[in-house]
Amino acid sequence: MVARVPGLASVRTAIDGVDDGLILLLAARARLARVAGRLKAHAGARGRDPGREQDVRERAAALATRVGVAPEVASGVLSLAIGEACRAQALATDMDQGQAGAMRRMMPATMDAQAQPLPPVGESLLRLLPPPRRLAPLLRALPPSMQKRLLERAMAKVLAGPMQDGTLDFMAGRRLGIEVGDLGLRWVVALQGQRLAVVDAPAEATVRGSATDLLLLAGRLEDADTLFFQRRLVLTGDIELGLTARNLLDRLPWEKVPLGLRIALNRGARFARAARGAYHAKT
Repeated sequence: MVARVPGLASVRTAIDGVDDGLILLLAARARLARVAGRLKAHAGARGRDPGREQDVRERAAALATRVGVAPEVASGVLSLAIGEACRAQALATDMDQGQAGAMRRMMPATMDAQAQPLPPVGESLLRLLPPPRRLAPLLRALPPSMQKRLLERAMAKVLAGPMQDGTLDFMAGRRLGIEVGDLGLRWVVALQGQRLAVVDAPAEATVRGSATDLLLLAGRLEDADTLFFQRRLVLTGDIELGLTARNLLDRLPWEKVPLGLRIALNRGARFARAARGAYHAKT
């Protein structure tokens, strides 16, 4: 057995120590980012600094090259850290800003939270809204056929471009599950001809998260890497299939999504985030 390899246990213990150190360093960075956010707010300087982010990425890439780490690995870790810093400072988490040559993401900089402010809603009113899990019995009362039609129509609108250019061909003969834990909803989707359909079959890979976190991902107020890193999204089953689907969504050009759906996702995500914050403040 692998566990009996001489010397392996001590090496694994050392790796665990390095992993713990990484988490502690990320926590320290997040605290410093919150301090930076307060300083900027006090000085009247709001928003992200693309120049600063570019400098951070270039410095990390140079250091990674010197110590034998792939620059893209360093960039991935920094993307998580920057996304967490933006979340802590209540900034838009569009990962393109400050990243030279980055892949096009779903949400361009012009669709950030400051560009289209959420209509003002009093915090006291937000606190009256129940958490999503309280709505689960009502949603489960919807006929499965209606749930199926709504999800299939939404997927058809959002993924029309990838469907036409063959990007979704990797889903041929595969089944991907989507679980909304706090709402008790679960679907399995598969590629059937030229459309994604909800099927009655076991999933090969499943993405699980809360209604709010999935909406934040769809509205591009949170990025997938940060949500998976924080265990707010969980991927089970065939990891390769799940990651391929996630990467597709990450690279989906936002401008190809119908304008009305873009606005609905963005505003709905910001409202859900505000409601969750008000609820947690109450409790």
